Amino acid sequence: MNTIQMLVGLANPGPEYANTRHNAGAWFIEELARRYNVPLKPDSKHHGLSGKLLLNNQEFKLLIPTTFMNLSGKAVGSLANFYKIPPEQILVAHDEMDMDPGVAKLKKGGGHGGHNGLKDIIAKLGNNKEFMRLRIGIGHPGHRDKVTGWVLGKAPQADQEKIDAAVDEAVRCMEILAKDGVLKAQNRLHSFKP
Repeated sequence: MNTIQMLVGLANPGPEYANTRHNAGAWFIEELARRYNVPLKPDSKHHGLSGKLLLNNQEFKLLIPTTFMNLSGKAVGSLANFYKIPPEQILVAHDEMDMDPGVAKLKKGGGHGGHNGLKDIIAKLGNNKEFMRLRIGIGHPGHRDKVTGWVLGKAPQADQEKIDAAVDEAVRCMEILAKDGVLKAQNRLHSFKP
């Protein structure tokens, strides 16, 4: 039985950030919504865009926080509390600098690795780190002084195509997750090569 009930994609709000690497998590939710014709509606109560996805007779709450990245927990905490969804049943998609473009991995729990969105979510979930992560590789600029410009910059076309391919595969893996559980979805996703 799949235990994930809520899928979150992290981003910064506004058109100027829409195509930046830091928004890779939101691309995953947008692609899911597009593929399954789920409208994502502004939800001021929960500080984000939200929708409901039915996959394999299971309902998933979809959420893209519309706060800034470092306040992502405000939206995630609000929706999770409202629907009484424990952290273990939340999957958060986010950009990951420690992985190359074209790689996406599912992982349970762990720290925030300096990611401000994850940091805030952990804090707002009462320091519970046990939510699932969908880590979408965006590569690393090579030096930590360049990180901010990197995550808030646009990937070159070749990298973007690899990221899009990994996001596409992650979306496909959600059907497997709904049907056969996290482990099968993980196995498929982790063997993906763009």
